[in-house]
Amino acid sequence: MILKDRVIIVTGAGRGIGAAIARVAGREGATVIVNYGSSKEKAEAVAAEIVAQGGKAEAMHADVRSAESVQQMVESVVAKYGRIDGVVNNAIGGTQMTPVATATLEDYTNAFDFGCIAVINMVKAVRPVFNQQGGGRIVNIVTELWNKAPAQWTVYMAGKGAMVGISRSLACELGVENITVNMVAPGWMVDEKVDTASEGSKGYAASVPLKRQGSAEEIGNGCAFFLSDYAGFVTGTYLPVCGGNVTQVGV
Repeated sequence: MILKDRVIIVTGAGRGIGAAIARVAGREGATVIVNYGSSKEKAEAVAAEIVAQGGKAEAMHADVRSAESVQQMVESVVAKYGRIDGVVNNAIGGTQMTPVATATLEDYTNAFDFGCIAVINMVKAVRPVFNQQGGGRIVNIVTELWNKAPAQWTVYMAGKGAMVGISRSLACELGVENITVNMVAPGWMVDEKVDTASEGSKGYAASVPLKRQGSAEEIGNGCAFFLSDYAGFVTGTYLPVCGGNVTQVGV
């Protein structure tokens, strides 16, 4: 229970990797704010699942691209729970893989909104809370593709590349306030959307040094470490959780 009594916000936690991160945080003792933008029913189901397993959780709406919406969520969390100990910036949406010839300006703007603006909105909202408490934890979900940069991923990389850059700078800027900023870089992880019997999934698993496709919960494990006391002297770090596809620091 390495997150016992902590209050953690996980953005975009109604499904996929975000839901898995929320479940792990709940399992490790945190009160989990399951943030959602549009997937209300799914977020409520994730929160209910955490509670059913003996944890504490609440689904809460905020469009993370809106500073006002994020501020309202943070104020609601503090009013109800008295504190915020950590944030996992995971939310993403829109087109991710597309050739540059067919990608639109809107695609890139949306990627940047989630990869940069949403993170800054959250940092600005929680920073005064962290300062009042004497510190806090920020974890940003980036990607192993930052190291690989394959063709047709310019939209996705526009957002995640921005997230990597601002994470590194924020770690230096906020360290003096005892606020850590770290990154977890998933590979292609198994969640409810992945058909592990497909040829693509099996081929990916065979290409990974550990010879399996990781689970979304394993991303949650990495986040739990960064959110815990075990990572009290760790900041600015890029942690690939991809079975060995990335074997060096990716920044």
